[in-house]
Amino acid sequence: MSGLINYVSCGVLWLGLAVRAPELVRHRRDPILRVICSVMALASLCFLLGAPPTVGAINRLSGIPNLAAPLTYASITAYSAMSLVLIVYWQGGSSVRRIVRFLMSGYSVVLVVIGVLFALGDTPLERRTDFDTYYATIPFTAEMIVLYLLAHLAAVVTTAMWSLRWAREVRGWLRAGLLTMGAGTVVGAGYSVSKLTAVVARWCGPDWSALDTELSPGFAGLSALLTVTGVLIPWAGPGLTVWLLSWRSYVRLAPLEHELDDVLTRRSLRLPRPRPSSPATLLIWRQTSIHNALSHLDALFSRELYEQTHEAALRATGDHERAHAAGWAAVIAAAMRDERSGQPTPESSHGARRRLPAPDAPALVRIAEALSASRPVADTRTHRRTATRGAV
Repeated sequence: MSGLINYVSCGVLWLGLAVRAPELVRHRRDPILRVICSVMALASLCFLLGAPPTVGAINRLSGIPNLAAPLTYASITAYSAMSLVLIVYWQGGSSVRRIVRFLMSGYSVVLVVIGVLFALGDTPLERRTDFDTYYATIPFTAEMIVLYLLAHLAAVVTTAMWSLRWAREVRGWLRAGLLTMGAGTVVGAGYSVSKLTAVVARWCGPDWSALDTELSPGFAGLSALLTVTGVLIPWAGPGLTVWLLSWRSYVRLAPLEHELDDVLTRRSLRLPRPRPSSPATLLIWRQTSIHNALSHLDALFSRELYEQTHEAALRATGDHERAHAAGWAAVIAAAMRDERSGQPTPESSHGARRRLPAPDAPALVRIAEALSASRPVADTRTHRRTATRGAV
């Protein structure tokens, strides 16, 4: 099981990157999109480099004991910096580029210093899981460890403060993403604090290496999960909203399509069902079929019946939209009865027949609900008539 969680997490992030890749190619000049992809790539790199089997492979292939340590520290530092840069881009403003350049320059210096300190230090014995506490007293190596932990701690604390403070000023999916990202960076602070505590304890004598080897990886994994989720929420949230709303409307239109099913089938007015289909495509398909049926039945629609039903529903509910839906439901039900019985087109006593205006998409949903609400009553009446005839 060693490293399995790391590799699974890395694979999930790679899958997310693969989904975003086409968009990145189309909008390669979008700085926010580039930073989002960078955060996901660096997070996956942290999981990959932090897995003990990867650590051993890097050290063995390079021939340098513990080379995986500075590489992992560099990826963690870069990931923390890019998370902070993303918050800066999200907030926007006239000073975005200046702040981003400052952050990138500062953390680039940190990355260079990490490499220099590792080269100056002496780490001959490979330590795959407890490098920080084992070499916490070695000159230069100790400074490297403290430097990357402090750089990481500074980045996550700043990111948490900025994201949580800004979350109070925005709403919707962006707020949800900022709160999730803020929670992730707060948890990420536990990674640095637990490791720093273990290192300081090593300086003072006690062996608290369990904080380094057992507690800090849990903080790191949960932090990366929450942070990346927070990064993706503002991007995926609107699409998910459209998906859910489209599916909800598609399902809610079912009673209306069911009412029109007879004419749709007999007159071949229903388009072939698209496959494969997204909820938005299915919704358009169902709306088109309904409109085709309504257009066919237009000559059978009675404006007088609509107005009578509309006025009665309006007096009962005081809701114009519900009254409009009730009027249309009555008209459609009557037109379907006339269609099935072969009734001729009704003639208007005032010359040219006044046509009803076609209902829009929200009205279709309300009409479907009105039909669904009236059907149990109609079914009950039919059952009573059938029972009465049977008794006679």
